Amino acid sequence: MGVTVSDFGKMPDGRQIHLYTIENAGMKACVTNIGAILVSLYVPDGKGNTDDLVLGFDKGEDYFHNDSFFGATVGRNANRTANAKFMIDGVEYHLPANDDDEKNNLHSDFQKGFHMQYWDAIPGEDSVRFSYRSPDMENGFPGNLDIYVTYTLTTSHEVIIHYEGVCDKKTLINVTNHSYFNLYGHDHGSIDDTLLQIDAAHYTPVVSGAIPTGEIADVSGTPMDFREWKEIGKEIGADFEQLKLVQGYDHNYAISDYSGKLRRVAGAKAAGREMTVYTDLPGIQFYAGNCIAPCTGKGGVKYGPRFAFCLETQYFPNAINQEGFKKPVFDAGQKYETETIYQFSWE
Repeated sequence: MGVTVSDFGKMPDGRQIHLYTIENAGMKACVTNIGAILVSLYVPDGKGNTDDLVLGFDKGEDYFHNDSFFGATVGRNANRTANAKFMIDGVEYHLPANDDDEKNNLHSDFQKGFHMQYWDAIPGEDSVRFSYRSPDMENGFPGNLDIYVTYTLTTSHEVIIHYEGVCDKKTLINVTNHSYFNLYGHDHGSIDDTLLQIDAAHYTPVVSGAIPTGEIADVSGTPMDFREWKEIGKEIGADFEQLKLVQGYDHNYAISDYSGKLRRVAGAKAAGREMTVYTDLPGIQFYAGNCIAPCTGKGGVKYGPRFAFCLETQYFPNAINQEGFKKPVFDAGQKYETETIYQFSWE
């Protein structure tokens, strides 16, 4: 148990990037202060093998070309914002139009979002706490936001990601972790036969550009239904309009019986490993990696579409603009705080 620190590259301005390795109870998590990113996650399989289950890169400099947001802390606002704008108290704010032919916004900013920033880090006994000050109007968001992300690796084989922050103006805050998981190992390839289960009877359908329509639709009788364990690839190619629009699964699920309290919301199984996801947020984005940009990852491995999946806890996409969706808006001085847990078991 403990945290070790090693060099991981340099920022363009010469500042040192570090890799923080947390070891506990047979698992190992590696995180870096570029983007508060989860770089590696080593998990046993019960048969004497230990594999790195997340996609990523070998050195810090590679994360400046992280088109798929591998392992990233995404903010200030994750997912999509229609027409790259929103209003708070009658004031309209504009974000970079970087998605859907420069119409909408995705993940705040590709080059200047949280995942590209230098974060200060404080290692603990089994954790690393990252902090960053996002200045007023960075990427178009109002207020100076002090944001903290803490990764903890527990003896219960949990990766706990704790977020907290406070801003000096009323603002939008919706941060998530964009890790791509492959329970066989990051170098395995297809995740089609991975079993998935999501505690959600409803999802938010989208139009072209992956912006929700505003409907909260029943999953019953559709390929979107993961209430019972099902292979990711079983219906991903079905003749279903929602799948065609985004080349597979890339949808927000509305957590059933949402109460704002931490609870189990999803699970995945493959290779003798099981991952269980807990959150206190109302939504979880299931992305089957349909559009992973072909690239060279850790150890020279070639990554491509559907080599990993994401389960991103969040407020609903475009919630700031959509009537009926819970708004991720926080008053000046109001604390933003949320937690996500990825817990692992093996046999």
